Amino acid sequence: MLIGYARTSTLDQEAGLAAQVRDLTALGCEKIFSEQVSATGQRRALESAIDFAREGDTLVVTKLDRLARSVKDIWGVLDRLRCKAVAVKIENMGIDTGTPTGKLMLSVLGGVAEFEREMMLERQREGIAKAKTEGRYRGRKPVARDRGDEILALRRSGESLNSIARQLRIGKATVFRFLREIGGSDKAGGKASSNGDVPII
Repeated sequence: MLIGYARTSTLDQEAGLAAQVRDLTALGCEKIFSEQVSATGQRRALESAIDFAREGDTLVVTKLDRLARSVKDIWGVLDRLRCKAVAVKIENMGIDTGTPTGKLMLSVLGGVAEFEREMMLERQREGIAKAKTEGRYRGRKPVARDRGDEILALRRSGESLNSIARQLRIGKATVFRFLREIGGSDKAGGKASSNGDVPII
């Protein structure tokens, strides 16, 4: 069974969505899921399409960017569909993972994407090295420096290190390091901070 998925980013792109649905219908899709949502938003129709698909089905999109927002995202979607033995067809690229050629093309694309990522990281490392030699590199701003007030407020309210880290979505080590740097002990059961009201452990 061919299952179509259509998406546009905003509500004012109804014509674009209608065009995708029309194209998917022309391609023979028996069931079409569509939505108007940003690629970074929660794509409920895509989730429904993946849930609906069964072994031997093919999920069809008119363009790759309708399906995913990044290389990492596309591989995540493909892996989920591969686990269900569902193929993917990307119409404008002529890719159908249900065929050996389609699988090969997708693998090549994945290799190119990985190569581009490695090149980007290499340029980044070279830029950092150059900035260091010129005395312009300061490194990343510590996360705790931006969240210090929140860390202190939560600690003063009696929250544990694990609880603070979980609520602020930062590492426990980051919380511990920040509290230690403002005047506490780095040992379990250690002393309070220099102002006497923020115990470290």
